[in-house]
Amino acid sequence: MGSFGMGELIVIFMIALIVFGPRKLPELAQSLGRAINEFKKASAELQTRIQEEIAAEKTAPPPDAHTPPALPPSEETQASTGEPPAHGEVS
Repeated sequence: MGSFGMGELIVIFMIALIVFGPRKLPELAQSLGRAINEFKKASAELQTRIQEEIAAEKTAPPPDAHTPPALPPSEETQASTGEPPAHGEVS
């Protein structure tokens, strides 16, 4: 169920010739060729991007497991003073 043989390709071509006609067939083939080229180009760009992301991830330093995440300034002040938020502030 992989590739087509010469007989199958001739049958497919004949059916396409009957369905689309001899005038439309070259136009259809050209459109199909353009679509395949666009697909290949997009696929290559995606593969390049993925490889760049993997390379960037490998060179990035690992996060320090002992450092807690930084708090926004209002929460940082509240956490360090132990005071409840002032009137109008949202925690």
